[in-house]
Amino acid sequence: MPNRLKRLWILTLMLSAAAGAESSAPYGPTRENPAAAPGPAPAGMVWVPGGEFSMGSDGAGDSLCALPGTSSDCTPVHRVYVDGFWMDRTEVTNEQFARFVAATGYVTVAEQKPAAAEFPGVPAENLVAGSAVFSPTARPVALDNHLQWWSYVPGANWRHPEGPGSDLAGRESHPVVHVSYEDAAAYAQWAGKRLPTSAEWEFAARGGRPGRLYAWGDELKPGGKFQANIYQGRFPVQGGDTGEDGFKGLAPVAQFAPNPYGLHDVAGNVWEWVSDWYDPDYYAQLAATGRVARNPPGPASSRDPAEPGARKRVQRGGSFLCTDLYCSRYLVGAIGRGEERTGSNHVGFRCVRAAAR
Repeated sequence: MPNRLKRLWILTLMLSAAAGAESSAPYGPTRENPAAAPGPAPAGMVWVPGGEFSMGSDGAGDSLCALPGTSSDCTPVHRVYVDGFWMDRTEVTNEQFARFVAATGYVTVAEQKPAAAEFPGVPAENLVAGSAVFSPTARPVALDNHLQWWSYVPGANWRHPEGPGSDLAGRESHPVVHVSYEDAAAYAQWAGKRLPTSAEWEFAARGGRPGRLYAWGDELKPGGKFQANIYQGRFPVQGGDTGEDGFKGLAPVAQFAPNPYGLHDVAGNVWEWVSDWYDPDYYAQLAATGRVARNPPGPASSRDPAEPGARKRVQRGGSFLCTDLYCSRYLVGAIGRGEERTGSNHVGFRCVRAAAR
């Protein structure tokens, strides 16, 4: 695959920065709505009460993948209110996504030949179906060029996570990956649900606890034990992931303790699509109003100065590739971004459902 096509796909894949360490100073209390859950929980979902909370990061240690000073898109901390909602207890699994595909015949973006209009000037023979796969390097490398550890793999898709030679045997309970935003939205519609807003996602992930660094607290390893599937060891070297958290690569869902709302894997494992368009100034715009933002839906359109022509959506939670040596974006206030028709083997999703009125 010529480098130009690879770059077109991979550059649209990469995500925005995590702000570094958060502190409790900018954060006000979380005020949960007092009403009880409106009836029995739908299968596989938990009730998130909603309410008012402090969203975002204070930005201390601001960084984009080890390049200081390049991102402030999860600052400043600002007050937000969200209504209560039901949320999937885990990320959507391969087994669940397979039921959707069997019922509808849906074909994901990664399974479709790219349209020439999306990649003008690219030879037709290079427009082949596939997706981006993490490809460890043979030796240590400088961490200023992510193209060194991503490869566009023809034939990689949700059924074949590493390419044509791989399959889903034994991975039924793994999160589905290689799904674009539109794939995730299509599943959600079929299931009678929708994708969460970024504000809903963060309220749920924080679990009612304001200003914490991580979804579980302020220590990465409380009691010496990892709380999420993230990367340990020398990134991105072949064999560099030591698997100290119990997993090298992707893990089945719900392998770590849930947060106070009963949600698993809101940090690590796979990035999760949310419905917001990406705009690095959106939090600043909300904060500038001086008001509590009520059920903010995100910006009206996508804007990324680094790639002005790309249509990007926000992603949340980090993945099994996040590491404090490079991108510690499992921090609960951090955000990412991805081009809406691009997937990879570390991006998935979960859904929400509004309370019945």
